[in-house]
Amino acid sequence: MAKIYIETFGCSANTNNSEIIAGLLQKKGHTISENEEHAEIIVLNTCTVKKPTESKIKKRLAGLHKKRKKIITAGCMAEVQADEIKKSAPEAAILGLKSLGSICKAVDSLTKNKIFEELSKAHEQKLLFPEKRKNPVIGILQVSEGCLGKCSYCIVRLAKGKLFSYTESEIIEKAKSMIKQGCKEIWFTSQDTAAYGLDSGRGIISLLKKLNSLEGSFMIRIGMMNPQHLIPVADEMAETINKGKIFHFLHIPLQSGSSRILKKMNRPYTAEDFLKLAEKMRKKISNLTISTDIICGFPGETEKDFMDTVDLIKKSRPDVLNISRFWPRPGTEAEKMPGQIHGNTTKQRSQALTKEFRKIALEKNKKWISWKGQALVDEKQKNCYIARNISYKPIVIKSAKTLLSKKITIEITGATECTLRGKITKQNPF
Repeated sequence: MAKIYIETFGCSANTNNSEIIAGLLQKKGHTISENEEHAEIIVLNTCTVKKPTESKIKKRLAGLHKKRKKIITAGCMAEVQADEIKKSAPEAAILGLKSLGSICKAVDSLTKNKIFEELSKAHEQKLLFPEKRKNPVIGILQVSEGCLGKCSYCIVRLAKGKLFSYTESEIIEKAKSMIKQGCKEIWFTSQDTAAYGLDSGRGIISLLKKLNSLEGSFMIRIGMMNPQHLIPVADEMAETINKGKIFHFLHIPLQSGSSRILKKMNRPYTAEDFLKLAEKMRKKISNLTISTDIICGFPGETEKDFMDTVDLIKKSRPDVLNISRFWPRPGTEAEKMPGQIHGNTTKQRSQALTKEFRKIALEKNKKWISWKGQALVDEKQKNCYIARNISYKPIVIKSAKTLLSKKITIEITGATECTLRGKITKQNPF
């Protein structure tokens, strides 16, 4: 049996895939090591959505190869850039996105100094796999894989393919298991949560209503939902969130405030569509937190296009804004588009948008000061805990007591651009 260290890059789905890898290895009798130096095998669960992440992983692979470490690569980069991995670490095992169940075979091959590569096209029943959770309070529930989109910049859709939704019964049984195991927070996760079931005649609203009816003390955080798939079910979504055990939180990626650029991105909605959607959901859901994403410097983006984005962010006033510079990704349509923008310009635009958003974020967070209510402690950091209220706002709490997984009554005493500060007024059993 081997000692194995797992390192994860990327999204919540990738975090869950690492939990599955750890669960499968542990079930087989292998030891999951928290220390890289003590491990005999290193698993890198990769991401390739951005060029800087790809470069970081290549450097990491080269360093491990130089140390003569045995390496298994999994994740999106292993799926679509196996050749690039082999350039940095020629003997690394390759484990595709749909081959997690073969992780123990990969370990066996490496221990015998054999080359291993498996890229399967058939979806696995991931919901049936064991997991070793990174955070015992949070259960990451992958409801689907892949998407229905054709975004011209996205390499992830090339890696994950077309939409594949797990059945309602499989998801519900998995959720019950998570609740029974002590999870207080369930992350409802996929590449486009609003598209759940559209490949098979089902839909996200039906599933959420059934999850809402489950017994137990838990909350659901709904993952990213693209505007084109949220708009048709917006009213039902708001009603379901208001009635259920669901955080008042929506992640709706915009990507650009210019409808001209959205069209070039193959995003089938307009900037006005997004603005109307955000306004509608805020009216229907009290204290709603909206998170969104922007790509700065997409090919052909003019200064006017960028200013349209800045203006739309000022109008929509999201609570969370993930800003990325455009990076051409191999195999995508955008990689070969004319009008590629110099990195200095994308950097300047990213910095300018960040500056504008910080003002919005601080103003919005300050409005929470003096709020009193309940929150769930879902994370322990070095010198503090993080609690989440109904709006999924991160609230920093300092306490000598063990608070993880507890429901507490707090008062907000301060705010920064990214977090709130709170003090405990009452602690309740959860």
